[in-house]
Amino acid sequence: MELLNQIPSRSSSVVTRKTGNEYIIVPVTDNIADMDSIFTLNETGAFIWEQIDGEKSVEEIIRLVVDEFEIDRDTATKDVLGFLSTMKEYLIIKM
Repeated sequence: MELLNQIPSRSSSVVTRKTGNEYIIVPVTDNIADMDSIFTLNETGAFIWEQIDGEKSVEEIIRLVVDEFEIDRDTATKDVLGFLSTMKEYLIIKM
């Protein structure tokens, strides 16, 4: 699957803050935070976010999620692809 070979990277137009095991992501446009579009990531989302480094492929991220959370590959694939799709839709990542 071609999508699994893609390498996601974070957009430079977001600001992130880690609080405990969660992240808060705030889109920024023209140096102004879009407070209506804030994302809060749970522990799983935060883990996936940390893996998006512009070097790891989607396949590698799925493998890391399987290992970290001890879940089956199908569940990890669904979770990672869903997360990436949402982040891409809101221009928080690039593929």
